[in-house]
Amino acid sequence: MHVTPAKAGVSLRKAAALLHEIPAFAGMTMIGLALLLSSCTHERVLTVCADPNNLPFSNRAGQGFENKLAELIARELHARLDYVWWAQRRGYVRNTLNAHKCDLWPGVASSVEMLATTRPYYRSTYVFVTRATDRLDGLTLDDPRLRRLRLGVQMVGDDGSNTPPAHALSRRNMVANVRGFMLYGDYRQANPPAAIVRAVAAGEIDVGLVWGPLAGYFAPRSPVPLRLQPVTPWLDDANWPMVYDISVGVQKNDTRLLSDVDHILAEHRGEIDALLNRYGVPRANP
Repeated sequence: MHVTPAKAGVSLRKAAALLHEIPAFAGMTMIGLALLLSSCTHERVLTVCADPNNLPFSNRAGQGFENKLAELIARELHARLDYVWWAQRRGYVRNTLNAHKCDLWPGVASSVEMLATTRPYYRSTYVFVTRATDRLDGLTLDDPRLRRLRLGVQMVGDDGSNTPPAHALSRRNMVANVRGFMLYGDYRQANPPAAIVRAVAAGEIDVGLVWGPLAGYFAPRSPVPLRLQPVTPWLDDANWPMVYDISVGVQKNDTRLLSDVDHILAEHRGEIDALLNRYGVPRANP
């Protein structure tokens, strides 16, 4: 093909210009690709601190209702869910949230001062757990029958900390007929906190004073029919009530996450209530 000198000059100039632009264009393309890859790899991660062996609340297999709540929150935040597993012992908050190892704790008393807490998503109560065949209806902390029965009460740990029912029995000088069960139990066993419920079913004790969500989950799974009754009076002592509001806890300064989770809890109120019902969580009146 014959090319005139004029056209040849134009073509050469265009070719030279194109060759000049290619490095810059290639550089822009690489920068854009890098930004795209960066946005894809920096996904949001929601890290939840949870106990690995504490049903019905949480376990490593994700079977607890707090696991399910964490999944809901992560889904609504468009975040990948991750866990920091830590047994709920003394120093739990200090070693997890306050050490910045995780973002939230899905089940904490609303009144706790070490964390920022959402509006409560449920309120529950301690309950009396008895064998249905014993017909121990209408129990209260001041019922004279309690002095003749074998009682079981949950205790927090070896450091002398006790649950509200333990304090209530102690104030009434009911000690000799009381057997203590560690709230968090023996971690060599599955479902260690359920030991007190199993003791009622086995006839080792007559009455267990148990935190409601724990009793509500394990009592229906007992081979022996069990009965649950709220512990009353619920405000036996101003410092140790029998009823508690439960919230999601976050780090004190994480106001954005606190607001986001509060919104999610409100938006999914019905779904959360249904979740708690499936796990048998007793609800106390507001």
